[in-house]
Amino acid sequence: MSLKDDERIEAILAIPTPWGTFYAQTSTRGLRRLSFPGEGPSPHGQWDLAYLLVELLNRYFSGHKVDFSPIPLDLSGTTAFQVRIWEEIRRIPHGTTITYGQLATCLGIPRGARAVGQALKKNPIPIIIPCHRVVGQKGLTGFSGGLSWKRRLISLESGG
Repeated sequence: MSLKDDERIEAILAIPTPWGTFYAQTSTRGLRRLSFPGEGPSPHGQWDLAYLLVELLNRYFSGHKVDFSPIPLDLSGTTAFQVRIWEEIRRIPHGTTITYGQLATCLGIPRGARAVGQALKKNPIPIIIPCHRVVGQKGLTGFSGGLSWKRRLISLESGG
């Protein structure tokens, strides 16, 4: 993917948390990607909201409800359909899960569970866009960080 001048990567930040070091990639527009421990590139650069992101992620991993809305997201290079789904996911309350089918119905596409799943698969900013809160009708299914991460995040949010 080629970035325009106004979309350049500003920083890659290492964010130490009680659950491992996450990596945040930012652009001039906002947060572009959040990678799970072991998946990130080397950190470099500076970013004005780095301290806020570190604080919010650490509060989250310490078991607190966290509002990530102050973090601007850079979703350039994605489709309007994906953004629509991701925006709806951000409305799912902390500690709550819904199925792909329920999410599709909320979006007005009652037979769109598979399409919703494909959009979630491409979520570049897990946790901030909490796709772990969407589960299969018969239980847990795919997650960018793996099912063990999905289980841990759901457990964390349910107080387990």
